[in-house]
Amino acid sequence: MASGSAIRFTGTLGKFTWRMLATVLVGQAISISLGAMVARGIAMANENSAADTYLYGGLALAGLCIVAAGLLRGPLGLPLGWVVQVLTLASAVIVPMMLFVGLMFTALWVMCLVQGDKVERMMAEREAAAASG
Repeated sequence: MASGSAIRFTGTLGKFTWRMLATVLVGQAISISLGAMVARGIAMANENSAADTYLYGGLALAGLCIVAAGLLRGPLGLPLGWVVQVLTLASAVIVPMMLFVGLMFTALWVMCLVQGDKVERMMAEREAAAASG
């Protein structure tokens, strides 16, 4: 990786970066909600008594995605977003295809985090050049 493009786990984000990451989290919330319904359906078909627990757990994780998206402007949003990524990957224990969903959204998360920082730096350089004339 180029210098300055390291993956961050804490701190505040620039406006462009948090907008990109919030978009990822909202899409992730939709996918997790659908995965929660799949988990419940599979559990019901197998006569598993935890069917409703899977649904409510998945919906709680989807809600956590929305909360994390809303908190991205402050210092708590980025760590909470990473927690969401880990929990999404962990949901593959219940629905194995959620591993693919988790990997896809984690890759999008990392890409938006790195590219968002690059865009923020380029915008700052452009504004500084414009200000100096």
